[in-house]
Formats: sequence, structure tokens, C-alpha cells
Amino acid sequence: MPVITYIESSNGKIKKNGFELASYSSELAKLLNTTAIALTVNVSDCSELGNYGISKVLKISDDSLNEFNASTYADIITQAVNKTGASTIVLSSSLDSKYLAPILSANIEAAYINNVISLPSNLDPFTVKRTAFTNKAFSDTSSNSKNVIVGLSNNSFGLIENSISIDEEIFEVSISNSNLSVESSEKVSGKISIADADIVVSAGRGMKGPENWNLIEDLADTLGAATACSKPVSDMGWRPHSEHVGQTGKPVATNLYIAIGISGAIQHLAGINSSKIKVVINSDPEAPFFKAADYGIVGDAFDVVPRLNEKLKEFKAQNS
Repeated sequence: MPVITYIESSNGKIKKNGFELASYSSELAKLLNTTAIALTVNVSDCSELGNYGISKVLKISDDSLNEFNASTYADIITQAVNKTGASTIVLSSSLDSKYLAPILSANIEAAYINNVISLPSNLDPFTVKRTAFTNKAFSDTSSNSKNVIVGLSNNSFGLIENSISIDEEIFEVSISNSNLSVESSEKVSGKISIADADIVVSAGRGMKGPENWNLIEDLADTLGAATACSKPVSDMGWRPHSEHVGQTGKPVATNLYIAIGISGAIQHLAGINSSKIKVVINSDPEAPFFKAADYGIVGDAFDVVPRLNEKLKEFKAQNS
């Protein structure tokens, strides 16, 4: 029985986490002595998945699926599971996948293990390591269920290239009517999304007002980073709520997270703990964020950030 993974997309293109899911599913399939299959929705080009060990892609093309609906998407994944006979399903840890996973779990009578960060250490019972207590601890979680859904933690496994030939198949699905419907949605274009960014530059009330955010945006532009903010900043209307990161906002699992003028409330730290390197710039040497930081700069953001940006620009110019 193959391993099947649902690959998320945006505007017809595979999201960044899709290739990590493909890598994980391929390596998991090797342990299970089987193959890895991907399921995509309205993706124009799936060929790159073959670079990460996916042997087959089930392609769904239906404009009615352009707007995400957890119940509908859980149903089409259920149909893919029934078609392939897969007993192991791999999902991301995006908000969409977290919404659909419990529904899918009920549909196929599967155990759902989320926040997974490694391949199974044991197959009988199926045992994986996962983060717990807002990434402050690890847990080895086991399941004796016939079917298992693995929720892979973002940016935890990395990419493993394993180029193989890939077979693409048009997958016809039956789409059931849902009691829920999307009236409208707004998507930001022309900016790097927090979910797809390798670097996030985030700021808090230490910036003293929205009129000073050009310093943050300039630094983000230099680094090719996404911009984010703390909850108080979005609550005050300085920045849109779509940039709010933390336990009550968007989770962040980037390679580099730069926090400027953010004190480090426990709710904020809980949402960004999965980031690999954390850099803190704050004028208060007693700010709690420094205890969680890999690197810290005690200083005025209005002095440090412009100087840092200039040095980064010089470095890029010398190494371009």
C-alpha cells in the first residue's frame, strides 16, 4: 500500500512546503517498502515532485476547488485513499491541513499525529517523534491504528533529492455539496508570504508607530524576507492582521526570524519557537525574548536597523 501526500498549492503552483512533504513521504515509503503518491488540486506543473521521490501524481482539475473548504478537501483525499488503498497519509502543518485532518481522520478511521518532526523510529507500532508544549519538549507517539495520518511540522525535515520518473494521472472526483461556502477572500499579491518565507522580519511596539515601518520593509527587501508583527501592533491597526504571528496568529517555522522591538510575550514565543535561528534587537536588555534568542543586539532599533541594512547591502553587492 502506497504512502499518499496532499500537496498544497497557490495560484496553480506548488507551495514551498510541498517539496518537504514529498521528501518525507518518499523516505517514509522506503521504510515501508512501497511508493509515494502525491495528490494535487489545480496544479499546472507537477513534474518537479519527481525530483523528491514522488513516483505518481493524482491530478485534480476543478475550478470549484479554487476556494478551500475543509470538508470538501477531506472528502477528495478520502477518495484518493480509497482508490490507492493507502494506509499512511502525510499532510503539512498549515492551517488548511489542520482544519481538514480531523475530518479526514473520521472519514477513514485513522489516527492523526500532528507536529511530527522525524521519520518513524518503529513501524509496529507506528512511532514518531513530535513536538509538544509549544515546541518546548518532544514526545515519542505511537499508534496501533491500521490507518495513520502524519502531520509534518513545517521546516522540520528538509529537502532530500531523489530524482525518479513520475507518472501523472488525471483523477476524477465526486464533489459533494457543503453546508459551508466562501463568500469572498482576499489574497495579498506581490509579497512573500510568511508561510513560504525562509526569513521573516518581525517588529513590535518598539517601532513607536506605523510611520516607521519603512525601516522594517527596507530590511525585509534587502533580505528577501516576509514582514510580520506582534499581536499588539496588529490590534492597534499599525499592520494588517495577516502579518500577526504567534500562538494567536500565524505560526512561524523559518530558517531565520528577526524580532525588532518585541519584548517576547509567552504567546508570541510559542508561535515562533520552531524557527531555527532567532535574532532579537531590543533596547531593553531584560526583554524576555533574549532568553529564547540565538543572537541578540541590545540597542535602539532606529540606530541598529539602518546600520544593519547598510551592511547587508554592502555584503550583497560584494558577493553578487
